[in-house]
Amino acid sequence: MGKNLQDGMRDAMENKFMPLTSLRSGMGQALMHDIYCYTNQIVNLCFVGSPEKSNEWVLIDTGMPESVNHILGAAKERFGENNKPKAIILTHGHFDHVGAVVDLVQKWDVPVYAHEAELPYLTGELSYPEPDGSVEGGLVAKISPLFPNEPVDLGNHIEAIPSDGSIPNMPGWRWIHTPGHSPGHISLFREKDRSLIAGDAFVTVKQESLFNVLTQKLEISGPPRYLTTDWQAAWESVKKLEVLEPAIAITGHGQPVSGIELSEGLEKLVKEFNRIAVPDFGRYIN
Repeated sequence: MGKNLQDGMRDAMENKFMPLTSLRSGMGQALMHDIYCYTNQIVNLCFVGSPEKSNEWVLIDTGMPESVNHILGAAKERFGENNKPKAIILTHGHFDHVGAVVDLVQKWDVPVYAHEAELPYLTGELSYPEPDGSVEGGLVAKISPLFPNEPVDLGNHIEAIPSDGSIPNMPGWRWIHTPGHSPGHISLFREKDRSLIAGDAFVTVKQESLFNVLTQKLEISGPPRYLTTDWQAAWESVKKLEVLEPAIAITGHGQPVSGIELSEGLEKLVKEFNRIAVPDFGRYIN
C-alpha cells in the first residue's frame, strides 16, 4: 500500500516501524575526519563530509522506516542546524536502507542516486522477492517475512548513478557494482585511504541471529541471508572488494572493522564463502 504524496512520490515505508534494535542504536562514530557512521536501530548510515564544510556532505543510505527524526537529529549534531546534504546515495533499496528516504527527500529536496539496476525498486515498478523465513540462520531470519518488500517511489528525485564509476558530490570516491544481495547493490571506495562503505555486500555481524544483532558481536560474514537471492553473484562481489585491500570497512550491519581483522576476515570469507555465508537450506539456494 503506502502513502501517495503530492510530488509524485509514494512512501511504502509509512507506518512500517519495526521494534528491532541493537546495543549500538543511536550511536555515532567518527572513523575518519570526514566519515561518520551512525547506527539506526540495526542498520548503519554514513555521513561523508567534513564537519568544517557543513554544507558539503553526502548521506549514504537512510535507515529504518519511521526513523527520520533520529537521522535529522544525528545530522544536526554532526553538521549543525539546517545543513542538508548535497545528495543521498543508496547502496540498494531494501527496507532497512530506504526506510526514511521519502521523508528525507521531502525535508531536504535533494537528489538521490542508485545503480541503474536498482531503479525499478525505487520508482514503484518492482517489489523485491519476499524475505525467506525458511532460510538457515536464526530468529531474525524466521521473522523476516514480516519485513516490507514493496518498493518506494521516489518519482523524479531518483537518478541513476553515473556509469563511469564516479559519485556525485564525493570527489575521490568511486562506486563498485556488488550484486547478489540485490541486483543493483553498490559499494563505495576511496583509494587514497582505502576506505570502503560496503553496504550489505558483506556485513560484520551474523544478521540472521537475534542475539548477535542485539549484542553486535563482530564476525565478518556474507550478506543477510533472508534477502540474498543470488549467492554466486554475492561471492563474486566479495572477491571484488577483497582485491581492493581496504584499510577500513563500514558495512550495513555490525561494527566498522579495520586492519588485520578486516584483511584476514575478508580473505577467509572469500576462501570459505560456501561455509561461512551460504546457508545450508533456503528458498534461494540452488
